[in-house]
Amino acid sequence: MPKVKKEKTAVKKITKPKIKAVIKTKKVSVAKASAPKPKIKAVAKSLKAKPVVKKVKEEIRPVIKPVKPAAPEIKVEVKPVIEPIHRPHKPEEKLKTASHVQTAPAPEKAEVTASKEIELELPINVKDLAIKLQEKSSVLIKHLMSMGVMTGINQSLDEATLNKLCLKYDFKIKKAPTAEELILQEHKKIDKPKDLKSRSPIVTFMGHVDHGKTSLLDAICKTKVTEAEHGGITQHIGAYRVSFHQGAITFLDTPGHEAFTAMRARGASITDIVVLVVAADDGIMPQTQEAIDHARAAGVAIIVAINKIDKAGVNIDTVKKQLSQVDLAAEDWGGKTITVPVSAKTGEGIDTLLEMILLQAEIMELKANPDRLAYGVVVEARMAKGRGPVATLLVQNGSLSLNQNIIVGNLYGKIRAMLDDRGHGVTSVGPASPVEVLGITGIPQVGEQFFAIADEKEAKNLIAARAEKDRQQQVKEVKRISLEDLHAQIAGGKIKDLKLIIKADVQGSLEAIKDTLEKLNVSEIKINIIHMGAGNINISDVVLAMASDALILGFNVTADVLAKELIAKEGVELKTYSIIYELANDIKAAVEGMLAPKLKKVFLGKVEVRKMFKLTRSGLIAGCYVTKGKVNRNCMVTVMRNGESAFEGKLSSLKRFKDDVREVGEGFECGIAIGGFDQLMEGDIIEAYDIKKIARKL
Repeated sequence: MPKVKKEKTAVKKITKPKIKAVIKTKKVSVAKASAPKPKIKAVAKSLKAKPVVKKVKEEIRPVIKPVKPAAPEIKVEVKPVIEPIHRPHKPEEKLKTASHVQTAPAPEKAEVTASKEIELELPINVKDLAIKLQEKSSVLIKHLMSMGVMTGINQSLDEATLNKLCLKYDFKIKKAPTAEELILQEHKKIDKPKDLKSRSPIVTFMGHVDHGKTSLLDAICKTKVTEAEHGGITQHIGAYRVSFHQGAITFLDTPGHEAFTAMRARGASITDIVVLVVAADDGIMPQTQEAIDHARAAGVAIIVAINKIDKAGVNIDTVKKQLSQVDLAAEDWGGKTITVPVSAKTGEGIDTLLEMILLQAEIMELKANPDRLAYGVVVEARMAKGRGPVATLLVQNGSLSLNQNIIVGNLYGKIRAMLDDRGHGVTSVGPASPVEVLGITGIPQVGEQFFAIADEKEAKNLIAARAEKDRQQQVKEVKRISLEDLHAQIAGGKIKDLKLIIKADVQGSLEAIKDTLEKLNVSEIKINIIHMGAGNINISDVVLAMASDALILGFNVTADVLAKELIAKEGVELKTYSIIYELANDIKAAVEGMLAPKLKKVFLGKVEVRKMFKLTRSGLIAGCYVTKGKVNRNCMVTVMRNGESAFEGKLSSLKRFKDDVREVGEGFECGIAIGGFDQLMEGDIIEAYDIKKIARKL
């Protein structure tokens, strides 16, 4: 028992009750016991100063005796009673090490399993993602680098990169609701049936540009809208509310020409009923058919107003026949379409039309909740002198009041003033009501949705979130364009730019102009609108035009005094218009002028080579005979040999005898030399032609 004696000696050396030494001794003696080192179960109970040594002596012997080579593993368990022991000599570090050896390892960091979903608010940067994954940012960046993604700790990760990390860390992404979704969830709540009340119908007049749409609306609203228009076309969207009998109707006035497809389609999307205006003397026109298509696509009811019935010789049945051919058969023709003959000039049939609109609205059971926060659509927007940005809003649901916070796209506003369609101040408006508001920080886009927000801080946070989202999207688009189109831009000259700066009186006009110009784009010429906005032309616009070599277009606006001076001094090109068609025609002409002309071959004549001559100065000259037409000096030629083209080039010399001539006609002989080709042979046929440049049209 030499090992046990050694152990006893070790125990005797203990002069102070240090549990550290006891544990260390036991560990040494066990280590020397036998080859397959068994673990010794040490149970430490309430230990005091001197009894510790005695108790250890008693427990060591029975523990060592049963030790055998094949003994099973015995767990080491140290009970927490040891902790209260006084340690005067700072043995914390050694005790911690010994305790660490004897106790179970600390629980490891929880790992994300494939079945676990992590809720992420996108976009998310590396730092925040590392916290979610319980990983170090540096480790995450290394993994991203190994996947070919170079990023920094504060850089946002796109969805594609996150999907790669899903595979690496075995997790699923659960998209957290955005700040916008959380704030706007109040507007997404479905109204309870008990809260809904009947509302006015929203009606859009559509039809061909000359069929009296605006005149009919003018007759209904008793306003002088028509007199203020140029060229017989409405230049921007207006909204009007008309009371009739015991009901009210809200009218939207959209441009009627097919060039304004986007604006009219947007008008239909917020419309309950479309009144299709068809002139009795013209019938259905291309723009009429287009309006029908938009109304059907929007899923709105259609009422047909056959206008100009006051004209002599018109046949209403002819129009009804045309309507039946486009699946709009009138009720008296066995169809389901309400059809009302009217005259904007005399007022005949207008009351009947309004009655039919209210009847259709009653059938549709249009309802809204006036006792909630408002939301709706921007109908018009402009910069008003002395008032700042002014927007015409159409409330679709809820009620809008003074001093409310609203958000429109990336713009915030607190309503300072509200005016109805007649210019009267109001404090609150309900569903299906148009209203002009002041207080928005900028000019919103026509067709943009607006929302009333109860809390100002929430509204501003939402705007900040939208602005950040747009900024990231712009950066993404810039990178995408620079990568995809770099080589095309370096090639240079293949794509020409027509750079434009466009200013208009209202946002609706800008939309119409933009849509018109987009239809003029061709592959070779790019119409590049570098800036557009509502308001007069200012010095900033002129400076931008100078820097970018752009043309300034103004629609129903003028240039400021300083802007005019700079335009005259620097020679910047400025054109102003009051009719959209004139603007479109000028731009069309400019684009056509930039297009490369078409090249057309114009046949001149046919020449037969009869003999070859070698002249000292001129080299080889072909003696020829003009068999058809004529041949001109410097004309283009094709050398035909055995029925195939042997060469195409330009005539370098044309002679009659020894004299140079400009032209040789049919039936005459001549001497011919072709530049860059000295292999003419007897029997060759030379076809002469000119190249005519033909201007291309859009």
